[in-house]
Amino acid sequence: MTIAIGSEPSTLDPQQRDDGGERAINDNIYETLMARTPAGELVPGLAAAAPTQIDATTWEFKLRPGVTFTNGEPFNADAVVASVTRIIDPALKSEQMSYFGTIKSAEKVDDVTVRIITTGADPILPSRMYWMKMVPAAYSKDPNFATAPVGTGPYELDSWSRGESVVLKANPKYWGGAPAIDQVNYRFISEPGTRMSGLMAGELDVITNLLPEFVASVPKSEAVQGLETSVIILSTENPTVKDLKVREALNLAVDRKALAESLFSGYATPTKGQLVNPRAFGYNKALEPYPYDPEKARALIKEAGAEGKTITLVGEAGRWLKDRELIEAVGAYWDAVGVKTDIQINEFGEYLNQLFDKAKRPDAIFVVNSNELLDADRETSFAYQAGGTATSNTDKELAEWVIAARTETDVAKRQALYDEVTKKAHDNYYLVPLLNQQDIYGFSKRLDWKPRVDSKLLVKEMKVTEE
Repeated sequence: MTIAIGSEPSTLDPQQRDDGGERAINDNIYETLMARTPAGELVPGLAAAAPTQIDATTWEFKLRPGVTFTNGEPFNADAVVASVTRIIDPALKSEQMSYFGTIKSAEKVDDVTVRIITTGADPILPSRMYWMKMVPAAYSKDPNFATAPVGTGPYELDSWSRGESVVLKANPKYWGGAPAIDQVNYRFISEPGTRMSGLMAGELDVITNLLPEFVASVPKSEAVQGLETSVIILSTENPTVKDLKVREALNLAVDRKALAESLFSGYATPTKGQLVNPRAFGYNKALEPYPYDPEKARALIKEAGAEGKTITLVGEAGRWLKDRELIEAVGAYWDAVGVKTDIQINEFGEYLNQLFDKAKRPDAIFVVNSNELLDADRETSFAYQAGGTATSNTDKELAEWVIAARTETDVAKRQALYDEVTKKAHDNYYLVPLLNQQDIYGFSKRLDWKPRVDSKLLVKEMKVTEE
């Protein structure tokens, strides 16, 4: 079968970058200690059972015995320790650290028992281990690791033709049993019309980010309420957007309801003034959407002396549903209230470089952020906490609240902290939250598959019913 994805992976190292193209492929090569059902329930993966909490900062995992990586290395406690140590090592500069903010170390107890140590109490450590892919202890140090991946999963790399495709073949020794599909081809097609044409011609079996207006035209389609929220992160340190009035104006200038209805045909809803996903713990139910008020936005731009000033908006195209169109629409809204928006659409690898560059932040950068942890720590570590993975503010108090919430075990107190975090960011206009988006897929008649709430393309869950 053949799957079209919007961008070529920048690497096949599963711990290095926060790259959706990489994940689409590596989710089938690598596995994690914890897994989720298609509906989102947390269940054991490479762990033999749910972990046991030994004390406030120690979680113990029992591992499945007899599992091996496809190069023959054993999956055991040494591999878990190596995986944890590697991803949190500052030298790796992993872009995934917003998922692992509390993890301090890992210790081997015996070959099938490992303990993960956190810097403080961490009520969502099991969910974090749903994200961290387990890598082989020895081979992960090999220079070829980023281009020739080796995991424990149901598939292994067959070939990578740069700029064209990746081919995976079934792992004949997979501990979970042979998958139904022998081979899967991934093609990199950023243009949504081209993806749909390939599906209609029978060249593709699954396409992501199906355009809403074409849902009725394809052989099969499915839309699920996903975990993604589109947002623009504003830099509070750059000259023009440093002014709170300008940041407020950039929020008031955007008609989110129109974007949801006209651009996404109802397959999205306006955010309620925050990046935290409505399905995640820590969502602030008291916040309301920013109103659409272009007249007030123009007045604020004038008061700030920002008329005619340039705001650089960095983005990409093809990775997410209607990303280019959404970026351009926001740029047009901003232009309409008196600023000049310089839209810079980058190749995906360069876009990621700018998204995760802590030293030089763009005025504004677009991203569609997902929350597979189903907890506000994901978004607040990513875009709220000063020094976070993609944060563009230097608010020390806000950062302290995020850190406190991360290790708070009292549920009510933790929710209250996240309410404070999201309200302060809302009132200071650190972000321009846009839409909570649905995942829309098109697939061939011969494919039997039900999309997941976490957007993972797990081929082991797919079946080909006819040729």
